[in-house]
Amino acid sequence: MPEISLTDWNNFLTNYPDAHILQTGEWGELKSAFGWEPVRVTLDDGLGVQILFRRLPLGLTLAYLPKPAMSDQQLALSEQFWIEVDVVCKRRRAVFLKIELDIWGDSLPPMGHVSERVEGRGVRVSPHNIQPPRTIIVDLRETEDNILARMKQKTRYNIRLAAKKGVTVRPWDDLPAFHQMMLVTGGRDGFGVHSREYYQRAYDLFHPTGMVELLVAEFEGAPLAALMVFAHGKRAWYVYGASNDQERNRMPTYLLQWEAVRWARSKGAEEYDLWGVPDADEETLETHFTERSDGLWGVYRFKRGFGGEVKRAAQAMDRVYNPMLYKLYLWRMAGREIG
Repeated sequence: MPEISLTDWNNFLTNYPDAHILQTGEWGELKSAFGWEPVRVTLDDGLGVQILFRRLPLGLTLAYLPKPAMSDQQLALSEQFWIEVDVVCKRRRAVFLKIELDIWGDSLPPMGHVSERVEGRGVRVSPHNIQPPRTIIVDLRETEDNILARMKQKTRYNIRLAAKKGVTVRPWDDLPAFHQMMLVTGGRDGFGVHSREYYQRAYDLFHPTGMVELLVAEFEGAPLAALMVFAHGKRAWYVYGASNDQERNRMPTYLLQWEAVRWARSKGAEEYDLWGVPDADEETLETHFTERSDGLWGVYRFKRGFGGEVKRAAQAMDRVYNPMLYKLYLWRMAGREIG
């Protein structure tokens, strides 16, 4: 499993046109500018992965394999894959390798059976995911009228209201202004915000390839809301979004999201991932969303209106190389959950 260059990796991905955005070479390059080392490796049997390594003290690393273009069955059956991955991880003194498969948990037997297929490989179900495990997927395969018809009535109304009240949406390239808007949103809604350089780097890497668009909703030339939407193959992802506190009664975020859906369809996407809602079953989400606004609960009220299906990714798995330090990791993460 030789380590290969960015160019060779992108050539390899032509065999996987629907690979997840987190496996693209551009994503690896983005993370490389902010503390991660992307390592791309391939096997003769057509398998390949991009692994990200985060430096830790004492020359150790955390290894992360996000959304590989391979199934849990391939993970279980490929002896050579594990041999070569171990070489790569041990060479960089990884404490453990976290794997988040690109499959839905509801497409498998009960959660935990994923690891039963590979438990002989020293892989265990992890109690912690890096990406939000639960999301809402909007089906884009029908006409725009049908997509609108599946939305909640209030969402449909707000989309039309925004247009009626003079909100317009267009592509944007003002990354500093987008970052300022992200800071406003993060402060208001209590979530972390990347640096301005991070969003600029993402735009510079993905926009020339056609895999990202930055859209802004405006009223009389004044920016009100913006988002960064990614697309690759048959999928699109709403990853970063922000709004300021101006003209909120004009519902700019609704028209903005609808235009992102339309952009995704223009790129050939068949599904639109709204990227993260609270990790609870749909019955619990629907029961409690009106009374909660903490964490991702605040965005669930908005995202549920777009008529998608609540889905949960397969639980993350860990392959442990340093059991003692891995136990320390579990202890620290448990402390965060309690706090």
